[in-house]
Amino acid sequence: MSAQQDLRDQRDQLVTNLGRGAAENFQSILDLLLSWEVLTWEDYESINIPVYSQSNSVRTLLDIVSSKGEQACELFVSAFKTVHRGTHETESALPTALSAVQRKESCSAVLTLQKLRPVLVKKIHSYVGNILKELLAKGLFTTFECDEIQLPINTPSQQARHLLNLSRTKDEAVARYLLNYIQHLEENSQQPVRDFIWQSYKNRLRSIISAQSQYLNTYDRTENVSLEDIYIDGVLEVQNAGSDNTQKHSSCILGLTDIFSDYGTSNEEADTVVILGEAGSGKSTLLQQLHRLWATDRAFQNFWLIFPFSCRSLNSIEGPLSLKSLLFEKCCWSGDDQDKIFQWILNNPEKILFTFDGFDEFKFKFTDVEKHCSPTNTTTIQNILFNLIQGNLMKNAKKLVTSRPGAVSPVMKKYIQKEVNLKGFSQEGIELFIRKHYSDVSTADQLINLVKTNSALHALCHVPVFCWIVSKCHKELMPNRTSSLQTMTDVYFLILQHLLLHTVGHCELAGLQSKANTVRHLSKLAFNGLCACCYMFSRRELQEAEVGQEDISAGFLVHSRSFSCKEGTSDQHFEFLHITIQCFFAALHIALNNGFSHSAICVLFKCSSKRTLTGCTSMHRYCFYPSHEQDEENRTLLLDAERPNLELTATFLAGLLSSRHVGSLSEFYERENILRKHELVKKYLIKGMQKHFRSIPAPLPGEKKSMHAMPEFIWLIKCIYEIQDCSFAKHAVAKLDVEHLKLTYCGIGPAECTALAYVLKHLKIPIGLQLDHNLIGDVGTGQLLPCLGTCHSLYLRNNNISDDGIAKLLERVLQCPDFNKIALFNNNLTDDCMHWFAKLLKQNQHFLALRLGNNHIKERGAEDLAKGLKANNSIQWLGLWGNKIGDRGACAIAEALHNNTSLIWLSLVDNNIGNIGIQGLAMLIEKNTVLEELCLDDNKLEDEDVYCLADAILKNSALKILKLTNNRITTRGIMYLLEKLESNTTIKSVWLRGNQLTDEEQQNFEKTDERLTF
Repeated sequence: MSAQQDLRDQRDQLVTNLGRGAAENFQSILDLLLSWEVLTWEDYESINIPVYSQSNSVRTLLDIVSSKGEQACELFVSAFKTVHRGTHETESALPTALSAVQRKESCSAVLTLQKLRPVLVKKIHSYVGNILKELLAKGLFTTFECDEIQLPINTPSQQARHLLNLSRTKDEAVARYLLNYIQHLEENSQQPVRDFIWQSYKNRLRSIISAQSQYLNTYDRTENVSLEDIYIDGVLEVQNAGSDNTQKHSSCILGLTDIFSDYGTSNEEADTVVILGEAGSGKSTLLQQLHRLWATDRAFQNFWLIFPFSCRSLNSIEGPLSLKSLLFEKCCWSGDDQDKIFQWILNNPEKILFTFDGFDEFKFKFTDVEKHCSPTNTTTIQNILFNLIQGNLMKNAKKLVTSRPGAVSPVMKKYIQKEVNLKGFSQEGIELFIRKHYSDVSTADQLINLVKTNSALHALCHVPVFCWIVSKCHKELMPNRTSSLQTMTDVYFLILQHLLLHTVGHCELAGLQSKANTVRHLSKLAFNGLCACCYMFSRRELQEAEVGQEDISAGFLVHSRSFSCKEGTSDQHFEFLHITIQCFFAALHIALNNGFSHSAICVLFKCSSKRTLTGCTSMHRYCFYPSHEQDEENRTLLLDAERPNLELTATFLAGLLSSRHVGSLSEFYERENILRKHELVKKYLIKGMQKHFRSIPAPLPGEKKSMHAMPEFIWLIKCIYEIQDCSFAKHAVAKLDVEHLKLTYCGIGPAECTALAYVLKHLKIPIGLQLDHNLIGDVGTGQLLPCLGTCHSLYLRNNNISDDGIAKLLERVLQCPDFNKIALFNNNLTDDCMHWFAKLLKQNQHFLALRLGNNHIKERGAEDLAKGLKANNSIQWLGLWGNKIGDRGACAIAEALHNNTSLIWLSLVDNNIGNIGIQGLAMLIEKNTVLEELCLDDNKLEDEDVYCLADAILKNSALKILKLTNNRITTRGIMYLLEKLESNTTIKSVWLRGNQLTDEEQQNFEKTDERLTF
């Protein structure tokens, strides 16, 4: 097929892709077409009309290119592929062309600017300001022209294009001067690489980062654990959203070295990649490994310099500073050559990587109100960081930020190139992590078996910090064999006992009693830091909390590596081993201190403070705390704390006050007061749940009553689970009166599944549970089993579930007679689990919907599934789109449904179905009397296949919608279809967009029969 025909066929798709895509990609295509003389300057100006939308400009470009003939269309396709693949025009011709102009040979400087345009845009975009200064000084450009080019709305590449465009309109001398300037840049472009000063600085930076990343910076810092010996890759996932009509919204698992790849990019204009993960998921360790790989020349060598920063350390910076001083004074000193090195950094932003760890711990909230574009002018630290993220500073330099999800606001997301989710350890990662901790194979085997036999503990261990605690405390766990650990609080209480008893060597009760003061001092320090958003503590702050050397030696506090004290001083700073441990101690402070009553605790659980204050004031004489004023003071302090840390602290508090830990806490505090706080926490949890229930809107006529819960609801569920009281869990959901519970995009992992199942199993009526786009996996699927008896349907789209997970799930579902719908598209299911679905269909004659799109099901899997379909006469919706069942699988499915009297919707989109498969489906259309919609888009259908389907339609009186989008159908096939449709009044719509038709042919067919949709 000719390139012209291709352009006509793909016109709508090109307009969509280029019109909605990055402006830079579209402009890069224009650069290539100008340089190849496909476009004239008149063409270029007619395309780049400012009032045009980008989509209109694309249409104009396609019209112009199509009118210029076959060769122009071929060159357009070549330009599109060049830009789409990220390949660049070769720069090999640049020195020769520049030298020819310099020697004043016959070639025109203006024409040279045009021919080298794609290369020149990339070459000069970082130097536009300097070039304009030279041109202005020589009187070749006016101030107005310079200002127009440098408007803030223009990106560096756009400024470069405006400069080239304006130079073309000047005389030959201006173009020649510009080319001479570029020649100077070309001759010196490699100088920094060879320059001893620059290389010396790079080596110094490498040495510093190598030393900082040699030992694990989290958890076991007192033992100098080598990062090489202990590091395990976490699971990194990005979302890749396709068009809505194809339903291809898939996730992809990345390796660490792939985080800067194009996959998952949502904003091509942005430079910032964000790694999101909950507390303890391994974000800091991952970043440390990245630094280590770069410093040891093993990966990320496309970056010549990496500048690592901790947001904790940035919090301590006071007073104004510039980007220049931030790099050289807070990261790596440059000596006397600072200006030369910094200029090289500014000239080569694409070779620089900035990393910012723990953005959620940065005490300033992101804002894009105050712009700051100067790398040398001073401003606040937050202004520098926020403008780096936005790209106002160091545009084209890559920035990598780690954060908990809640800290990345919608405003900040506008400037994010892509989000990568760190999901913690895989099942294999848990086992490998434990084995790396123990050289003794027998000990490792025992601990792995212990974790696997305790499903709740296994779910927790997907979070690396939990896995570390379990590995650390193996001696406490081993005697029990079957550990009683169930909750997050159980695990942290274990590390508390481990470190405290390890330092005293007593029996458990005597040891805890002897360490009561240590617990109180560390708890006070943790609480003070939590309220002040402070995670590093000076000696003075330790003294204020009465933390002494004996308390430090317990092992919960370590020297901070995020804070650099001045040489020769003793200004050492300390931090807790992990933010979760600080929150655990803060919860201990609240549990063991008299100054916390109604007002303070209600802040933790986000209840109405006004109502609580009134109630507490009126019953002040009945309060069980001696100081209402102190309660109010603590309430005020808690209001300033960061919400994610407050929620984590509240979760720990719920667990600490549970009956499981009352005995241990009684060693530090009056039992009666613990029980009263326990009741108070339960009261506020009930209020929090009821607030969500009251927000449920009334259903529309004909729709089910549905609750779309937010992450805060999941947090409340986790708090209820920590209490471990079945009667309380039942009471908490007693008033949840919905038929459908939607919990999508809530970051639900295996541990959250454990909590959900524990609470939802107490529901009075069955619900539809929607958990799409979470982090459940096979282990999380297993944790959901206890609540399946209260679910009539389950939606687990995009959750990285494999055959192992679904086998356990369906084995339980077979025991649930009310279960009738399941959606598992965009997972990792294969043929090996299809016999389970067949068994479900055979056994459950009330089953209604099975959606398995975008998995890895092939012919054998479809044949296994067909055995179940043949024995079932209740299923109404069957979705298998985006698999590869082929002709053999399609025939098996079709034959199984010949006599089915229930199925009304069947999707076999994108399944590599050809002529043989279509013959089988045509037979289905002839024989089946209930099927209303058949989707066959994105297969290999040709005109002969349409003939089969059209003949079958003549014998069918049920089918209403037939979808044949994006196949290989031509005018012949549609003419035959139209002929048969004349005798069928049941068909309401036939979708035919994206087949081999011209725009004119499509319009004519639509006029002939309005049921044809293009």
